[in-house]
Amino acid sequence: MPKTEVIVVADADELAARAAGVFMSAASAHVEQKRRFVVALSGGSTPRGMYRLLAASPALSEVPWERTHLFWADERCVPANHPESNFGAAWRDFLHVLPLPHENIHCIRGDFPPEEAAEAYELELRRFFQLGEGEFPIFDLVFLGVGKDGHTASLFPDAGAAPDESRLAMAVKGGTPNIGRVTLTYPVLNRARQIVFLVAGREKAEVVKALLEGTRPELPA
Repeated sequence: MPKTEVIVVADADELAARAAGVFMSAASAHVEQKRRFVVALSGGSTPRGMYRLLAASPALSEVPWERTHLFWADERCVPANHPESNFGAAWRDFLHVLPLPHENIHCIRGDFPPEEAAEAYELELRRFFQLGEGEFPIFDLVFLGVGKDGHTASLFPDAGAAPDESRLAMAVKGGTPNIGRVTLTYPVLNRARQIVFLVAGREKAEVVKALLEGTRPELPA
């Protein structure tokens, strides 16, 4: 069984600091071991404190950014300058100041229709990871959140038909706002070497308890 660790912190500032520390440690270790670090980020308000810390000292100078590759766990199908864009928020919070090569940023094309965006993202994943037929990418680290309904990335509990397990990325519709989205699939997320869920807020306590106790296995998270 995978090792699971639950870390409880005092407030949002400590959550951001712990998350940034995980990012920095993983980046250094993977670049030392295999010359690159590949991470998938998430949107929403919770990880934004971490992103801002990554744009400041010591992370700005200590993370091997030139060998770090950023992907996204999911994206809303809106332009990058839209307030609901995960990439747009990340750009404003930290990407614009990083010494990160342009080709190391692998965003989901939110300006495309959902199906086209999912296909384009899947092609980019296959190209970058050099995947053959039936193979899946393995991320070094994935940051995810948990919604009050138990969703994670853009995998929702009321999505209807079971997702295609052969896909790397798929188009979905749901959430708040209820719009088209692109998300990484279960087989991709579950193959990551390390997954960190960042969860904050009293309103999520009940669903987190259910997840930790395994009483609601139907929940995507």
